[in-house]
Amino acid sequence: MERRDFLKLTAASGLLIAADGLPAQASGAKELPPDAVGLLYDATLCIGCKACMVSCKQVNSEPGGALWSEGRKPEDLVETAGGLPTWDAPADLSGRTVNIIQAWRGGDAPAKDDPAGYSYVKRQCMHCLHASCVSACPVSAMKKDPQTGIVTYDKDACIGCRYCQVACPWNIPRFEWDQAFPQIRKCQLCRHREAGKYSACAEVCPAGATLYGRTADLRAEAARRLALPAGSYTRYPLGRVDSGRSVESKVARYEQHAYGLNEVGGSQCLILAGVPFEKLGLPKLPERAFAAKSETIQHTLYKGMIAPGILLAGLLFAAYKSSQGHE
Repeated sequence: MERRDFLKLTAASGLLIAADGLPAQASGAKELPPDAVGLLYDATLCIGCKACMVSCKQVNSEPGGALWSEGRKPEDLVETAGGLPTWDAPADLSGRTVNIIQAWRGGDAPAKDDPAGYSYVKRQCMHCLHASCVSACPVSAMKKDPQTGIVTYDKDACIGCRYCQVACPWNIPRFEWDQAFPQIRKCQLCRHREAGKYSACAEVCPAGATLYGRTADLRAEAARRLALPAGSYTRYPLGRVDSGRSVESKVARYEQHAYGLNEVGGSQCLILAGVPFEKLGLPKLPERAFAAKSETIQHTLYKGMIAPGILLAGLLFAAYKSSQGHE
């Protein structure tokens, strides 16, 4: 390379670095919509009955829901396919299951909600305030409802890139690998149900472990529970946080944090537990949303299209110089 060409490339690189240092259009924390709704799951109240899973499959017409359809007799709870009995007992979320109760055991002790005992955990979409799946989706198949804050999915817009799967810090969206015309499956808080109905998982929970309502009310309820002394008794709402129905239960020892309150910018679904959340498969995450970081970088690089313009000019210059002396 000649000295003159070296100086030109150096100058171009300097401009690129300067453009990269321009003030970024920072992507800050997202506010909670006033009418945002979500779920509060309390692992200390969960009895592992999995009624929420069954109801979820019924309401969302997922495979496996027919096993427990209304009007069937107890002896008919096993559906037959080709004369062989079938049973639906998923081990994890999938294209067939968008809500699941899992069990964790940490030792030989029989005590529930004890680090040396066992606990349950519920997995479904957390409906993040600054959702990574929404940010990563190139065709807006994933959207966040401006009123309810529910992260929705439009199968007609989806191109099957599965970026949402990669982006989600909780690995929630799942792809229908076994379908001829597959789509992404995830919890949408039963938003398709008629007026007066709400999330099926909360509606049928007999112990009040899963609670539906306005996110602001759920956060207040979570704070109330965390402030209760272990061993005391209190009443826990059933179904909806404002249902007026409740059940009395003994207060367990809580981990003093509502998981989902601050993780990756906050979410509309919260989890309370009596054992460390990492033991339940819930990752330790930063408070700033991953989407906020990636969007800030993108806004910086593409601000005024200066950096892409300089990069393109550099590529054109390199191509021009390499073609000199050739036919």
